[in-house]
Amino acid sequence: MTFPITSNSLVKDIVNELPKTSDVFKKNHIDFCCGGNIPLSEAVAQNGLNMDTLITELNVVFEKYQNAEKDVEVWTDSDSNTIIDHVITNYHRVSEEELAALSPYVTKVSRVHGDNHPELIKVYELFYEFKKELMEHMAKEEAVVFPLIKQLADGTVENREEAIAMIVELEKEHDHAGEILRQIRAVTTDYELPLDACGTYRLVYARLEALEGLTFMHVHLENNILFPRYLA
Repeated sequence: MTFPITSNSLVKDIVNELPKTSDVFKKNHIDFCCGGNIPLSEAVAQNGLNMDTLITELNVVFEKYQNAEKDVEVWTDSDSNTIIDHVITNYHRVSEEELAALSPYVTKVSRVHGDNHPELIKVYELFYEFKKELMEHMAKEEAVVFPLIKQLADGTVENREEAIAMIVELEKEHDHAGEILRQIRAVTTDYELPLDACGTYRLVYARLEALEGLTFMHVHLENNILFPRYLA
């Protein structure tokens, strides 16, 4: 797939198509919300930017987004070390980056629109609960459980029962993370936008839904491909 953005693309359309590009616009002080109905060339001129540099920054986001969304059916036949390295690179690092980037948007939308849309206050609470739990979960996987799985794979683990128990605990944490995401989807009525939703409001819903998809694929790789090898 070729990169679809040109100097004539509207800023708001770029963000609608690739929500993560909002980080590039925010960094360059380009209003993608209320002032997003202008072509990229006009935004560049208004802010004294270099078009080629901006296109390059947007292209980096596009490439990363495309790579994160690729199908993973090949992992069924991959060894455990390869799967673990793939999960860390393409799910842990990507999730950490997205949670950090999305946090200020969630906070802003709940603060600005929470009075008229109280569901956003609940979204704020659920998002930060999810963020805290997922960050702790991924840190535990990398520091403790993934090394144990590698030892299970090569037959050097000292306490197999303890290792298995920790894998089972990870599955329970996956279930709880999934439940938080389901609650977010429920309170937003499947991310249905109200008529008065501004660009940032739309951005938050789009990126929350994308984060849900990223997390579900992360969990799928572990629960359905990696963990069963050692829980059978």
